[in-house]
Amino acid sequence: MTKDLGVGIIGCGNISAAYLQLAPIFRGYDIVAVADINMDNARARATEFDVRAHTVDDLLAADDIDLVINLTVPAAHVQVSRAILQAGKHVYSEKPFVLSLAEAQELGGIAKANNLRIGSAPDTFLGASHQLARNLVDSSTIGTVTSGAAVVMSSGMEDWHPNPDFFFLKGGGPILDLGPYYICNLVQMLGPVKKVTSFTGMASDTRIIQNGPRYGETVPVQTPTTIHAIMSFESGAIISLLSSWDVWASNHPTMELYGTEGTMNVPDPNWFGGVLTVTERGGEPIEKSWDHPFAIPNFEDVHANYRGAGLADMALAIAADRPHRCSSDFATHVVEVMTAILAAGETGQVITMTTTCERPEGLGPDQARALLA
Repeated sequence: MTKDLGVGIIGCGNISAAYLQLAPIFRGYDIVAVADINMDNARARATEFDVRAHTVDDLLAADDIDLVINLTVPAAHVQVSRAILQAGKHVYSEKPFVLSLAEAQELGGIAKANNLRIGSAPDTFLGASHQLARNLVDSSTIGTVTSGAAVVMSSGMEDWHPNPDFFFLKGGGPILDLGPYYICNLVQMLGPVKKVTSFTGMASDTRIIQNGPRYGETVPVQTPTTIHAIMSFESGAIISLLSSWDVWASNHPTMELYGTEGTMNVPDPNWFGGVLTVTERGGEPIEKSWDHPFAIPNFEDVHANYRGAGLADMALAIAADRPHRCSSDFATHVVEVMTAILAAGETGQVITMTTTCERPEGLGPDQARALLA
């Protein structure tokens, strides 16, 4: 039996708990240590989950760590991932992978030169509903997908996050923070994007924190908080993406695909499960489902949360010497799409992508079960 990869975590904020809680349900890896620039945070997580607490340098030097999960703030992703690769370890980054195409390509070059792998969240597109949507697209259930819409809107991160500052700085905003869920799901269903354009704006140049010990503090806004984008895919599909933190309420469907033979309503790609419906030509909406393990609610008895599935797939792919689904090429293409959307909002141009990627292999029910312990 192949030895599980030893895994470390750099960054012991809120999201680290999700990785540590869910790791035991997956095959292929074992989280053995955590690190943070604040050692108090590292020690607290280590005690909570019975792993070692290290300084960042000591974690990167540890002989029993083969892969490091980068859970730092987005602005630090490239620096930390570079250090991980230079230490001779594979890296799996939280989203967004990095904040520019140049950064993504730099890391890809380092990984290739050292025979290392890069993976990146989100892995929610591996969820039951989104893989069912992929299966239905591939089987032409709604014919050829010609267009669609994706919508992610709320009143803003300051309503619930105790330290929302970085969400509103350059490198933040709804496209780079939430866009990865939606764009990754569209790319895994429809293939790579060919061109983008957009219009962007912001409702206010400041935000007021609405919770926690900093309640009432004002934070500056330095990035667009409303983005209306259009993506033209190589397949010929044209998808509108509405992304905003300036909306108090919305009844828009989260994601819909329109085909020559019908319409598919896809649930929120921020989660692994949800209700998927198909309305075929002249018919009524019909709920579709399949016996996929990532459909089972395991978070507050409501949501399916299998964060770490992409990491498990990557660990097992390294052992089997096969491609992994949350790959560097996939993440790099999505980074280019997102940053091009923001650039188009500033310039008014239609921007043609310089990267492409293969669609990740589908993850059907049996393949998903193979990731579980």
